[in-house]
Amino acid sequence: MAGMLYICATPIGNLEDITLRVLRVLREADLIAAEDTRNSIKLLNHFDIKTPMTSYHEYNKYDKAKALVQKMEAGLNVALITDAGTPAISDPGEELVKQCHEAGIEVTSLPGPSAFVTALTLSGRPTGRFCFEAFLPYDKRERAAVLEELKRETRTIILYEAPHRLKKTLQELFDTLGDRPVSLCRELTKKHEENFRTTLSGAIAHYQQQEPKGEFVLVIEGANPQAVKQEALGGLLSMSIPEHVEWYMEQGMDKKEAMKQAAKDRGVGKREIYQALLEQ
Repeated sequence: MAGMLYICATPIGNLEDITLRVLRVLREADLIAAEDTRNSIKLLNHFDIKTPMTSYHEYNKYDKAKALVQKMEAGLNVALITDAGTPAISDPGEELVKQCHEAGIEVTSLPGPSAFVTALTLSGRPTGRFCFEAFLPYDKRERAAVLEELKRETRTIILYEAPHRLKKTLQELFDTLGDRPVSLCRELTKKHEENFRTTLSGAIAHYQQQEPKGEFVLVIEGANPQAVKQEALGGLLSMSIPEHVEWYMEQGMDKKEAMKQAAKDRGVGKREIYQALLEQ
């Protein structure tokens, strides 16, 4: 019989946050696939776990995933761990999970610590709807495109950032999104855990005086829905009536619905919309 892949969440700081189930699976698995074996050996030694480890990281994720799938097809059970938190979230484990499903290998996930969920619940920002962007792209063009999308994002936005890039990222966020409320969370679950509630401008000023330390999770309040709606409506009203109707049709509306919505946007009757379409 084929083995299984166990996605095992490990502590993001406080070692007491590991679950009993994860400890059992790490002991019983045939092999542990770890993002950094030098880092993970400290965790395994702390809990006296002797299971063999192999490295699985961003730079070998495709070929190593194939090798691990072959081991599971041969009957081995593999436990996947990352440096901290839940594997496959902004993590190379995503590729291994994908290849397992393609090969028909059974996959299960053992829930536990996750930095972005911990930060969101701690932040005091709205939690009903949120979007997780992890790290912004390094490529300038891609980064600018994502930031422009986030400008109109009404849900709470969660980002990761390293300390040496934090000041630059805060300035880019301020320049694109405006001055939004933000919670900067660092050292999560550790002794010096911090949830710095401020604004983007306040954060920029603060870190001009104090050098950032530790990995950061930024929890940013989303855009005001009414303001986003008004901005979008302003763009539509700058179009001609035929362009306005066509835009709604491109969003999936039929022609009748598109005409009705365009009339509502413009505060005119449907007859005026119909007449404009006839005259084009």
